[in-house]
Amino acid sequence: MSLSAFLQRDKAPKAQMTNMQKKEARWGLVFLTPWIIGFLLFYLAPMIASFVFSLYDFNPAVPDQARFIGFENWQRALTVDDEVWLSFVRTLHFAAISLPIGLGFSLFLAILLNSKNVIGKNLFRTLFYMPTMIPVVAVVLIWAGVLNEQTGWINVLIERLTGIKAIGTQGLRWLADPKLVYYAYTMFGLWGVGNAMIIFLAGLQGVPTELYEAAEMDGANWLQRLWKITFPMITPVVFYQLVLGVIGSLQYFLAPFVLNRGTGFPEGMTRFYMVYFYRQSFSFFNMGYGATLAWIMFIVALVITIVLFGTAKYWVYYASEEK
Repeated sequence: MSLSAFLQRDKAPKAQMTNMQKKEARWGLVFLTPWIIGFLLFYLAPMIASFVFSLYDFNPAVPDQARFIGFENWQRALTVDDEVWLSFVRTLHFAAISLPIGLGFSLFLAILLNSKNVIGKNLFRTLFYMPTMIPVVAVVLIWAGVLNEQTGWINVLIERLTGIKAIGTQGLRWLADPKLVYYAYTMFGLWGVGNAMIIFLAGLQGVPTELYEAAEMDGANWLQRLWKITFPMITPVVFYQLVLGVIGSLQYFLAPFVLNRGTGFPEGMTRFYMVYFYRQSFSFFNMGYGATLAWIMFIVALVITIVLFGTAKYWVYYASEEK
């Protein structure tokens, strides 16, 4: 193509919107307006305000004494305050344990309840989903009793079945042993895998049945069909759950706060990042430093999410795209 033809191509008149398209666009903006207003007022404006607070030494109890200090809060968080990075390490350590177990268990339940051979599937789906409707605080308190080292039925069951000493101070102290506490908190999460199970179940039911029929005719067994057909076809759902799980793990807060009031018991193992953020902001009323911690968490979560999206092209399969 010659240069003149190329320039003429760029100057080609663009298609004009019809009156119907303009009308649809206007109505679309009208229906989007409440969301846009809500985003501006309740998301963007507080984010801007929190960044401004991060530049101040600000105590909400005495707002008149707010003092501009520039990026001193950021310097303190990134280079001086070791607890920031220790709490991050604890959070990532807990996420590395709880996230794979939670995703794997919810996927296992979805595969099980998607099977044709399970009797009463609808009943079991309802029963597994019902715990998600219980308030999280109640769930934490219930499981604190279940995992009690003296009277909890988990320890009683382990001792009865295995003969291993599990009751008492010399037994399994789920919430007081630094080596077990993350697994105890993971159990809290397994109680509420109903949401993830339903989403995985929807993904499984979207896999074309003709693929299974063709594989079965070729002699593929159940495990081969699961690995070669099911997993590749539901990778978009797995990716969605992974992103939500990572963000949720970084924001883990309620269970350690309800049980320990943010003290970090045992041995500081449960002083996660969001617990430390809460203590700085609402216990010590150091709101400027708390805003800085919130922004650091936002940046870290954003970076991790971008990395996950960057790796998705290597393992996430979309049926509408060609690889």
